[in-house]
Amino acid sequence: MHRLRAGDRGRRRTALTEPPEEVVRRGYDAIAERYAEWAASFESPALHWVEALLTRLPEGSDVLELGCGGGGPATRALAAHHRVVGVDISERQLERARRLVPQARFVQADVTQLELEAVSFDAVVSLFLFGHMPRAKQRPLLERIFDWLVPGGWFLATLGTANADDEVDADWLGAPMFFASYDEAWNREALEDAGFVLEEARVVPFEEPGHGLVSFMWVLARKPA
Repeated sequence: MHRLRAGDRGRRRTALTEPPEEVVRRGYDAIAERYAEWAASFESPALHWVEALLTRLPEGSDVLELGCGGGGPATRALAAHHRVVGVDISERQLERARRLVPQARFVQADVTQLELEAVSFDAVVSLFLFGHMPRAKQRPLLERIFDWLVPGGWFLATLGTANADDEVDADWLGAPMFFASYDEAWNREALEDAGFVLEEARVVPFEEPGHGLVSFMWVLARKPA
Protein backbone atom coordinates (compact mmCIF):
# COMPACT_ATOMS: atom_id res chain seq x y z
CA MET A 1 0.00 0.00 0.00
CA HIS A 2 1.52 3.25 -0.91
CA ARG A 3 1.34 6.70 -2.39
CA LEU A 4 -0.89 9.76 -2.00
CA ARG A 5 -0.35 12.83 -4.14
CA ALA A 6 0.23 16.21 -2.58
CA GLY A 7 -2.81 17.84 -4.11
CA ASP A 8 -5.54 17.53 -6.69
CA ARG A 9 -3.88 17.30 -10.13
CA GLY A 10 -7.04 16.74 -12.12
CA ARG A 11 -7.59 13.16 -11.08
CA ARG A 12 -10.65 11.48 -12.53
CA ARG A 13 -12.73 10.67 -9.46
CA THR A 14 -15.37 7.99 -9.22
CA ALA A 15 -18.06 7.41 -6.64
CA LEU A 16 -17.22 5.13 -3.75
CA THR A 17 -19.65 2.25 -4.18
CA GLU A 18 -17.85 -0.42 -2.12
CA PRO A 19 -15.68 -0.54 1.01
CA PRO A 20 -12.45 1.44 0.54
CA GLU A 21 -10.44 -1.56 1.72
CA GLU A 22 -11.78 -3.61 -1.18
CA VAL A 23 -10.78 -0.91 -3.66
CA VAL A 24 -7.26 -0.94 -2.27
CA ARG A 25 -6.99 -4.74 -2.16
CA ARG A 26 -8.20 -5.25 -5.70
CA GLY A 27 -6.16 -2.32 -6.98
CA TYR A 28 -2.84 -3.55 -5.62
CA ASP A 29 -3.60 -7.12 -6.67
CA ALA A 30 -4.00 -5.78 -10.21
CA ILE A 31 -0.88 -3.58 -10.32
CA ALA A 32 1.58 -5.44 -8.07
CA GLU A 33 4.23 -5.95 -10.75
CA ARG A 34 3.67 -2.57 -12.39
CA TYR A 35 3.86 -0.84 -9.03
CA ALA A 36 7.20 -2.50 -8.22
CA GLU A 37 8.68 -1.31 -11.53
CA TRP A 38 7.33 2.22 -11.01
CA ALA A 39 8.57 2.47 -7.40
CA ALA A 40 12.05 1.37 -8.50
CA SER A 41 12.22 4.12 -11.14
CA PHE A 42 12.82 7.02 -8.73
CA GLU A 43 14.43 7.80 -5.41
CA SER A 44 12.17 8.03 -2.37
CA PRO A 45 13.17 9.41 1.06
CA ALA A 46 12.09 6.09 2.60
CA LEU A 47 15.49 4.47 3.08
CA HIS A 48 16.88 7.61 4.74
CA TRP A 49 14.13 7.42 7.35
CA VAL A 50 14.45 3.66 7.75
CA GLU A 51 18.16 4.12 8.44
CA ALA A 52 17.29 6.70 11.09
CA LEU A 53 15.04 4.12 12.75
CA LEU A 54 17.65 1.36 12.49
CA THR A 55 20.20 3.44 14.40
CA ARG A 56 17.76 3.56 17.32
CA LEU A 57 16.79 -0.13 17.47
CA PRO A 58 18.79 -2.88 19.16
CA GLU A 59 19.67 -5.75 16.82
CA GLY A 60 16.97 -8.40 16.69
CA SER A 61 14.07 -6.15 17.66
CA ASP A 62 10.46 -7.10 16.91
CA VAL A 63 9.17 -4.87 14.12
CA LEU A 64 5.64 -4.65 12.71
CA GLU A 65 5.36 -3.22 9.19
CA LEU A 66 1.84 -2.14 8.27
CA GLY A 67 1.08 -1.89 4.56
CA CYS A 68 4.34 -3.66 3.77
CA GLY A 69 3.59 -4.09 0.08
CA GLY A 70 5.71 -6.35 -2.09
CA GLY A 71 8.91 -6.64 -0.10
CA GLY A 72 10.60 -3.45 -1.27
CA PRO A 73 13.89 -1.92 -0.11
CA ALA A 74 12.51 -0.71 3.24
CA THR A 75 11.21 -4.15 4.18
CA ARG A 76 14.46 -5.80 3.13
CA ALA A 77 16.51 -3.32 5.17
CA LEU A 78 14.38 -3.92 8.27
CA ALA A 79 14.45 -7.70 7.91
CA ALA A 80 18.23 -7.76 7.56
CA HIS A 81 18.55 -6.75 11.22
CA HIS A 82 15.24 -7.49 12.94
CA ARG A 83 12.32 -9.91 13.30
CA VAL A 84 9.76 -8.44 10.93
CA VAL A 85 6.04 -9.15 10.67
CA GLY A 86 4.61 -7.55 7.55
CA VAL A 87 0.89 -6.94 7.07
CA ASP A 88 -0.80 -6.04 3.80
CA ILE A 89 -4.29 -6.34 2.34
CA SER A 90 -3.07 -7.44 -1.12
CA GLU A 91 -2.28 -11.12 -1.55
CA ARG A 92 -0.42 -10.42 -4.81
CA GLN A 93 1.83 -7.98 -2.99
CA LEU A 94 2.44 -10.51 -0.25
CA GLU A 95 3.37 -13.19 -2.78
CA ARG A 96 6.18 -10.89 -3.92
CA ALA A 97 7.17 -10.07 -0.35
CA ARG A 98 7.43 -13.72 0.69
CA ARG A 99 9.65 -14.42 -2.30
CA LEU A 100 11.92 -11.40 -1.82
CA VAL A 101 12.13 -11.38 1.99
CA PRO A 102 11.84 -15.03 3.07
CA GLN A 103 13.22 -14.37 6.56
CA ALA A 104 10.22 -12.17 7.45
CA ARG A 105 6.69 -13.31 8.30
CA PHE A 106 3.78 -11.91 6.32
CA VAL A 107 0.05 -11.74 7.08
CA GLN A 108 -2.81 -10.75 4.80
CA ALA A 109 -5.20 -8.49 6.68
CA ASP A 110 -6.95 -5.15 6.80
CA VAL A 111 -4.72 -3.33 9.29
CA THR A 112 -7.71 -1.62 10.90
CA GLN A 113 -9.05 -5.06 11.87
CA LEU A 114 -5.82 -6.45 13.33
CA GLU A 115 -6.02 -8.02 16.76
CA LEU A 116 -2.54 -7.90 18.32
CA GLU A 117 -1.27 -8.10 21.86
CA ALA A 118 -0.53 -4.80 23.54
CA VAL A 119 3.10 -3.96 24.29
CA SER A 120 4.43 -6.54 21.80
CA PHE A 121 6.59 -4.63 19.27
CA ASP A 122 9.76 -2.58 19.59
CA ALA A 123 8.88 -0.63 16.45
CA VAL A 124 5.98 -0.14 14.06
CA VAL A 125 6.62 1.05 10.50
CA SER A 126 3.90 2.39 8.22
CA LEU A 127 5.11 3.88 4.93
CA PHE A 128 2.44 5.29 2.60
CA LEU A 129 -0.35 3.32 4.28
CA PHE A 130 -2.45 6.04 5.88
CA GLY A 131 -3.18 7.69 2.53
CA HIS A 132 -5.13 4.56 1.57
CA MET A 133 -7.30 4.59 4.72
CA PRO A 134 -10.60 6.40 5.29
CA ARG A 135 -10.11 9.55 7.32
CA ALA A 136 -12.37 8.26 10.09
CA LYS A 137 -10.09 5.25 10.67
CA GLN A 138 -6.76 7.04 10.82
CA ARG A 139 -6.84 8.37 14.39
CA PRO A 140 -8.06 5.04 15.86
CA LEU A 141 -5.21 3.20 14.14
CA LEU A 142 -2.65 5.63 15.56
CA GLU A 143 -4.03 4.90 19.02
CA ARG A 144 -3.82 1.13 18.47
CA ILE A 145 -0.25 1.40 17.19
CA PHE A 146 0.68 3.23 20.37
CA ASP A 147 -0.80 0.35 22.39
CA TRP A 148 1.10 -2.29 20.41
CA LEU A 149 4.45 -0.66 21.14
CA VAL A 150 6.58 -1.44 24.15
CA PRO A 151 7.49 1.53 26.36
CA GLY A 152 10.28 3.34 24.56
CA GLY A 153 9.21 1.78 21.24
CA TRP A 154 9.45 3.61 17.92
CA PHE A 155 6.95 4.55 15.23
CA LEU A 156 8.09 5.43 11.69
CA ALA A 157 5.34 6.63 9.38
CA THR A 158 4.33 8.73 6.44
CA LEU A 159 1.08 10.66 6.62
CA GLY A 160 -0.70 12.50 3.83
CA THR A 161 -0.86 16.30 3.82
CA ALA A 162 -3.40 17.13 1.10
CA ASN A 163 -6.40 17.38 3.48
CA ALA A 164 -8.39 15.37 0.92
CA ASP A 165 -11.76 13.75 1.60
CA ASP A 166 -12.24 10.04 0.97
CA GLU A 167 -12.19 9.50 -2.81
CA VAL A 168 -11.35 7.04 -5.54
CA ASP A 169 -8.91 7.84 -8.34
CA ALA A 170 -10.36 6.02 -11.34
CA ASP A 171 -6.98 5.24 -12.93
CA TRP A 172 -3.92 5.16 -10.65
CA LEU A 173 -1.12 3.23 -12.33
CA GLY A 174 -3.79 1.34 -14.23
CA ALA A 175 -6.36 0.56 -11.54
CA PRO A 176 -8.89 2.41 -9.37
CA MET A 177 -7.38 3.38 -6.01
CA PHE A 178 -8.75 4.87 -2.81
CA PHE A 179 -7.11 7.92 -1.19
CA ALA A 180 -7.73 10.15 1.83
CA SER A 181 -5.68 12.43 4.07
CA TYR A 182 -5.60 15.22 6.62
CA ASP A 183 -3.03 18.01 6.85
CA GLU A 184 0.18 18.46 8.82
CA ALA A 185 -1.49 20.20 11.77
CA TRP A 186 -4.08 17.42 12.16
CA ASN A 187 -1.37 14.77 11.90
CA ARG A 188 0.69 16.33 14.68
CA GLU A 189 -2.30 16.72 16.95
CA ALA A 190 -3.49 13.14 16.38
CA LEU A 191 -0.03 11.70 17.05
CA GLU A 192 0.44 13.69 20.24
CA ASP A 193 -3.10 12.93 21.43
CA ALA A 194 -2.33 9.23 20.98
CA GLY A 195 0.63 9.67 23.33
CA PHE A 196 3.57 9.83 20.92
CA VAL A 197 6.59 12.07 21.40
CA LEU A 198 7.65 13.41 18.00
CA GLU A 199 11.42 13.08 17.58
CA GLU A 200 11.41 14.12 13.92
CA ALA A 201 8.40 15.25 11.92
CA ARG A 202 8.49 17.25 8.73
CA VAL A 203 6.89 17.51 5.32
CA VAL A 204 9.22 16.36 2.55
CA PRO A 205 8.35 17.04 -1.11
CA PHE A 206 9.76 14.83 -3.86
CA GLU A 207 9.08 14.01 -7.50
CA GLU A 208 7.11 10.94 -8.53
CA PRO A 209 7.04 9.90 -12.19
CA GLY A 210 3.63 10.62 -13.63
CA HIS A 211 2.45 12.40 -10.48
CA GLY A 212 4.75 15.41 -10.27
CA LEU A 213 5.70 16.94 -6.94
CA VAL A 214 4.20 15.10 -3.96
CA SER A 215 4.48 15.86 -0.25
CA PHE A 216 4.24 13.54 2.73
CA MET A 217 4.74 14.17 6.40
CA TRP A 218 7.52 11.87 7.58
CA VAL A 219 7.40 11.03 11.26
CA LEU A 220 9.79 9.31 13.63
CA ALA A 221 8.10 9.17 17.02
CA ARG A 222 8.46 7.18 20.23
CA LYS A 223 6.27 5.89 22.99
CA PRO A 224 7.52 7.28 26.31
CA ALA A 225 9.47 4.76 28.39
